Amino acid sequence: MAKLVSKTYGEALFEVAVESGEGKTVQLMEEIRGIRGILAENPEFDSLMKHPAIPKHEKLQVVKNVFRGRISDELENFLEIIVSKERYGDLDAAFTYFIDRVKEQQRIGVAYVTTAVELTVGQKNAVEARLLETSGYRRMEMHYVVEPAIIGGMIIRIGDRVVDSSVRTKIDGLTKQLLQIQLG
Repeated sequence: MAKLVSKTYGEALFEVAVESGEGKTVQLMEEIRGIRGILAENPEFDSLMKHPAIPKHEKLQVVKNVFRGRISDELENFLEIIVSKERYGDLDAAFTYFIDRVKEQQRIGVAYVTTAVELTVGQKNAVEARLLETSGYRRMEMHYVVEPAIIGGMIIRIGDRVVDSSVRTKIDGLTKQLLQIQLG
């Protein structure tokens, strides 16, 4: 249910941004990143907005006092709708959905690469170049994780697609095959 709510609100914000003209999606994405930073630094604001004893009209006034004139009208209106519909708890997920849609529109891929050892800059550049060449994205946002448990090779995840060429996976596959062999 929460995923549906975040998709609905995130998509609505995306459509407003697209209708508002060229560059608005990028502007809103930057504003959202700024708001996320502010909210992360001020957890008491989050607690206030989620507190059930505080009336909706007071929460709306807080949003106006804090954000009016500091963010675009589209984003301020979005926040007011989220608060008035009592969906503040879904705000971060709606923001995530919006940012993902903007990246999709701009053909920016997000890749998570897991390796057993830290890659050199040259190796990272080669992985990124290969992903750009094979994926159809214009640009890649790369995230690297070192996980010694995979022993060697790498695991690449882009969205819901995973390419696992790790030694750990290969060993696990061989183990399964060996266990299936019936000794006579």
